[in-house]
Amino acid sequence: MSAVIESTRSTHSNMHDRVLFWGCFLALVTTAFGFIARMFLINEWAREFNLDQAQAGRLAGIGIWPFAASIIGFSLIIDKIGYKMSMVIAFLGHIIWAAMGFGAYLLISSPSPDRETAYQLLYWGSLILALGNGTVESFINPVVTTMFSKEKTKWLNILHAGWPGGLVVAGIVTIFIHDVPWGYKVGMIAIPAVLYFLILLPMKFPVQERVASGVSYREMLAEFGILGALIVGFLVALQLIDFFNPQSAALKYAFMGTGAAIVIAFGLYTMSLGRFLMFFLILIMMPLATTEIGTDGWITGIMETVAKDKFHPGWILVYTSVIMMVLRFFAGPIVHSLSPLGLLAVSAALAIVGIYTLSFAAGTMIFIAATLYGFGKTFFWPTMLGVVSEQTPKGGALTLNAISGIGMLAVGTLGFPFIGALQADKNIAAVLAHPEVTKDIPSLVKDGKLTVVEDRSVYEIIHYKAIDDRALKSKLEEVPVAQRQDLETKITDIRGASTQGALATMAIFPAIMLAGYLILIMYFKAKGGYKPVELSVVPRADPEEAAWEG
Repeated sequence: MSAVIESTRSTHSNMHDRVLFWGCFLALVTTAFGFIARMFLINEWAREFNLDQAQAGRLAGIGIWPFAASIIGFSLIIDKIGYKMSMVIAFLGHIIWAAMGFGAYLLISSPSPDRETAYQLLYWGSLILALGNGTVESFINPVVTTMFSKEKTKWLNILHAGWPGGLVVAGIVTIFIHDVPWGYKVGMIAIPAVLYFLILLPMKFPVQERVASGVSYREMLAEFGILGALIVGFLVALQLIDFFNPQSAALKYAFMGTGAAIVIAFGLYTMSLGRFLMFFLILIMMPLATTEIGTDGWITGIMETVAKDKFHPGWILVYTSVIMMVLRFFAGPIVHSLSPLGLLAVSAALAIVGIYTLSFAAGTMIFIAATLYGFGKTFFWPTMLGVVSEQTPKGGALTLNAISGIGMLAVGTLGFPFIGALQADKNIAAVLAHPEVTKDIPSLVKDGKLTVVEDRSVYEIIHYKAIDDRALKSKLEEVPVAQRQDLETKITDIRGASTQGALATMAIFPAIMLAGYLILIMYFKAKGGYKPVELSVVPRADPEEAAWEG
C-alpha cells in the first residue's frame, strides 16, 4: 500500500512540476511579446515623435533597463514574499502596459492629437513593462533550477526557449497585421499574460535550494559581494542621471552618491568582496546582453532600408528566433558534448562572424549571415545562467537573477544608446560621401563638414554627432520643388543603408566574450575540469511541507 501511495504522490508531483514549468515558460513568452512589439514599432515611433537614433535608443532602453531594478530588487526579498506574489505583480505590470500603450495610440490618433501625453504614456508604460518582465525572471529562474537541480543548464535552456518562441509567435502576428494600427499590436500582450496568470495562480511553488540547504541570507549576499554591488551601483547612478535629467551638478552628484551608497551598504553588511568568479561572469554578461538583446532590438530598424520592397525586416529577427527556439529544446546533449563553457566559446565565435557579415550582407546572404548569428546567440543567456547557478549555488536567487539584471541594465543604459550613436555617426559619413546630394544643396556642407549636425551625448559618457532632421528639412526647402522629393528619398535611402555598417563595430562585443570564455576554460582546466557545485539539503521534520510554498 505504501508503494502505491508513494507512486501516486510521485505521479502527482511530476504532473504538478510539468504544469508549473510550462506556466513559467508561458510567462517568459509574454515578456517576448512586449519586447518584440516595441522593437518592431521603434522606427514608427521615432517618426511619429521626431526622435533621432540615439533618442529612439533611449525609448527602447526604458523598456529594458528597469528589468534590472525589479529582478535584482525582487531577488533580495523573493524568498520572503514568495514566488506566487512575484508572479501576480508581473501580471499586473503586463496588463498596465497594454492599457497605457493602447491609450497612447488613442491620444496620437485623435482629431486633436496630444503628442506629449502620448509619448509620456509610451515612455512610462515601457518602464512598467520592463519592471513586469524583470519580475517574471525573478521567479521563473530559481523555480526551474530548484525543480531540476541536477540538470540546471539543460532545463534553463528549455525554459528560455520561451523567449525566442514568443518572439516568433508575436513577430509573425505583428508582420501579418502590418497595416493594423500599432495600438492593437501593443495590446496583444494581454493574451499570453492572462493565460500564464490563470495557469500559475493555483500552483504551489518550490522553496529555493539555497533556503532548503540552510544557507543564510548574509551568505547569499556575500557570494555577490562588494565587486558585484560596484557594477550595480555604477549602472544605477548612470540610469538615475538619465532618468531624471538633472540640470544641477549637485543633483548629479547626489545620484552618484546613491550608487556609492549601494556599494557601501552592501560592503558593511556582507564584509565580503564576493566571489571573483562571479565578478568575472558579471563582466562577461554586459557585452553578452548587448550582443543579444541590443542587436535583436535594433536589427529590424537597421535592416529596414536593406530589406525595402523585398521582405519585411522583421523576418530576420523571427528567423533567428526560430533557430534559437529549436536549438534550446535540444540543449541537453549539446551541453553534455561541449561543456557549458565550451558551448559559450563556440557560440561567441559564431556570433562574431554572423554579426560582422550582417554589416554588409545583401539578398540571400542576409539570411546566411543571420543563420550564423542565430546559432551564435542561441545558448548565450540560459547557459550563462546555468554556469552561475552551478558555480555559485549559495548565491541562491540573487546571483542567478542579478547577473540577468546587470545584463539588462547594461544594455538598457549603455548598449541601446551606443548602437544608436553608431548609426548616427554612420549617417553623417554616408551623406557626406555622396556628392550628388551635397552639390544640390550647397549650404549643406561647409569646410568639408555637414552644417546640419549637432553634438549630443548620453549620460555625458557616450558622445556622438547626429543629423538634426529639422535643420535638414529646412535645407531641403532650398531645393526646387520638382526635385525635392527625389532628393529627400535619396537621402533617406543613403542614411538607411549606412546604418547596416554599424553592425561591424558590434562584433567587438562577442569578441570580448570569446576572450573571457577562453580564460575561464583555462581556469577550470587548471582545477581539474568544470564541475557543478552542489548543496546538501538540510533535513526537515516534514519534507513535503518544506519543499513547497503555501
